[in-house]
Amino acid sequence: MKPTILLIVATFLAAMHPATARASDPVPPDVAKKPHVVRASFGAERNDEYYWLRDDARRDPEMLAYLAAENAYADALLAPLKPMQDRLYAETVARIEQDDSSVPYRERGWWYYSRFEPGKDYPLHARRKDGPGVDARSIRKANEAGDFVGEQVLLDVDALAAGQGYYSVANHAVSQDNAILAWADETNGRHQYTIHFRDLDGERDFPERIEGVSSDLVWADDNRTLIYLENDPVTLRGLRVKAHVLGTPVASDRVLYVEPDETCFVGISRSRDQRYVLVHSGSRFFDELRYAPAADPREFKVLAPRERGVEYDADHFAGRWAIRTNAPGPDGRPATNFKLVVAADGSTSRKEWKDWVAHRDDVFVAGFQLFDGFTAIEERSDALQRVRILRGDGSQDYVRADEPVYSMRLGTNSEADTPWLRYDYTSMTTPATTWETSAETGERRLLKRQTVPGYDPSRYASERIWVTARDGAKIPVSLVHRKDFAKDGTAAMLQYAYGSYGRSTEPVFSAATISLLDRGMIYAIAHVRGGQEMGRAWYDAGKLLEKKHSFTDFIDVTDHLVTQGYAARDRVVAQGGSAGGLLVTAVANMAPGKYCAILAQVPFVDVVTTMLDASIPLTTNEYGEWGDPRQKQYYDYMLGYSPYDNLKAQDYPALFVSTGLWDAQVPYWEPVKYVARLRDLETSKSPVVFRINLEAGHGGKSGRFRKYREQAEMYSFMLDQLGIATGH
Repeated sequence: MKPTILLIVATFLAAMHPATARASDPVPPDVAKKPHVVRASFGAERNDEYYWLRDDARRDPEMLAYLAAENAYADALLAPLKPMQDRLYAETVARIEQDDSSVPYRERGWWYYSRFEPGKDYPLHARRKDGPGVDARSIRKANEAGDFVGEQVLLDVDALAAGQGYYSVANHAVSQDNAILAWADETNGRHQYTIHFRDLDGERDFPERIEGVSSDLVWADDNRTLIYLENDPVTLRGLRVKAHVLGTPVASDRVLYVEPDETCFVGISRSRDQRYVLVHSGSRFFDELRYAPAADPREFKVLAPRERGVEYDADHFAGRWAIRTNAPGPDGRPATNFKLVVAADGSTSRKEWKDWVAHRDDVFVAGFQLFDGFTAIEERSDALQRVRILRGDGSQDYVRADEPVYSMRLGTNSEADTPWLRYDYTSMTTPATTWETSAETGERRLLKRQTVPGYDPSRYASERIWVTARDGAKIPVSLVHRKDFAKDGTAAMLQYAYGSYGRSTEPVFSAATISLLDRGMIYAIAHVRGGQEMGRAWYDAGKLLEKKHSFTDFIDVTDHLVTQGYAARDRVVAQGGSAGGLLVTAVANMAPGKYCAILAQVPFVDVVTTMLDASIPLTTNEYGEWGDPRQKQYYDYMLGYSPYDNLKAQDYPALFVSTGLWDAQVPYWEPVKYVARLRDLETSKSPVVFRINLEAGHGGKSGRFRKYREQAEMYSFMLDQLGIATGH
């Protein structure tokens, strides 16, 4: 920290702790108001007195001093809870297998996997050569026994992270001849990556580095050319698909495609049969896929031109395209929940698509994987994921689940010439499990179940209930608690939701949640509208001009669970992150008396100002989710729920708010401004803790253990507000 910043921090701390105040009574920091008018294109104006706290460069001394003062206040306020925090952290870490390893998968004659060494925060990525007696089970047994003979280390991420406050390897890819490794890493959580190269035969690194890119990495067949995606340096939007040839200057890299539409996301991959390099452009309104031969990826063809309202993704295998789409059929009706169609190689028009797996109103098609003798389809119905196997002869079966509430999804199936399908399974009481099943016989083989030391699943129970919303919609709710839990209206409850982007919240196992259940709490996931648990219509009913359904659904779930005796009326805590942070802070404005505390992680709270500013990373991609506030109807609707704009003089519950200085998805200044204005207006004087990670971005701290320290701090605050004894 620079001396000038240190001086300003000292001034803030002196204001926080004047000579007349006791050290046991920390005073929250205050910050200057500076008038600033935010204007919309049609003339609407709003005053934002804390707008000045935005600094895109993250260097303003006055702003940094305020953040440091907030952290100092949080330290002082939470100091008495340190024993509880340490206990929660120790409990969670004790449930993590120290030398855990992934299930190996086979690709081009090698078995790839990652493993952790005891006490290390980051994984080690490695591989072993295929051969007699070498398979996923034998490698796992060798890893568990500490036998690493024959292992080739690709990346020692713990070594790469040494000295970094934040470090992440987002992706790595090996060339088709298995000789060259490319990997994409970052050091601040902003999702601006740097690509590096390593010669795996000679075990040396190449000198070139490619900066300012996404994490997508695709090798061409010549084993010297890497296809990558360059980001816009301001908006961080994937913009240019480029090709780098090893040993040549990065500045001379060839541009293969430039995406002209500012609302689009861009991604690159290889087709299932490895024949094509694919470039996918997608917005909230449409999709478009381009493809070029992996042997010579210079000229890209369009599979089907973009058309507003038509979404699709595709893969190529066995000489044809398999396409997941919502495109209308011959009757003109859109396939709202998506269907599968096929098209011949060389097809360039939707008119040539032929229906394969029909659309159903009650089943959402989420994805698929192609194999030699069958196709695996990931579906969603009744708010649950399941996997269907469709064989070449037309027969089909669903993969069996062992519990009524669970999450099942397609796993890593890197090779198509196998009768075995790998899938992942978990529930709120079952740790993450990897199975494989025979597409021919239905036989199942357990490959791995996450080891959770000290955990006894027989002590816990999960259930699914349905809550009727105020407009009659049926909201699924997933619950977990101890089996000796009494539904007598006295328990404390943590209620979580996300409810945006059509992202479904799965009922998965959490090692940290067990500490709450063991203290008598119940944990609830409200699958509110805006997610996709009940299909695309469920998503559509919680976005754009229907967004407020997400908030009222959450409140209605709370009311029902309290009325039914699952929780005490004064012992409910709401939690959400990012767009879920928008949800819980909007709920705090709408129904503050229903919650004892709110946990808002990296919350999206300043909706209107952010969506008016196309220079902010990802904003233009979001118009299809929230609306374009340059249009008055969307402006007015957003203004009606934006948490920052709807703060008012009323009693608020206790709040724990977190952010990362380098967050590119929800810029730090949104929660900073929110907390500053909240402190001005709230009348209850309930504690407001604001924790800023000065080294990280949207995902918080990196490393498998560090995040649990952050979570333990937040949960200790929650337990204190619930009256659950400190240190127990």
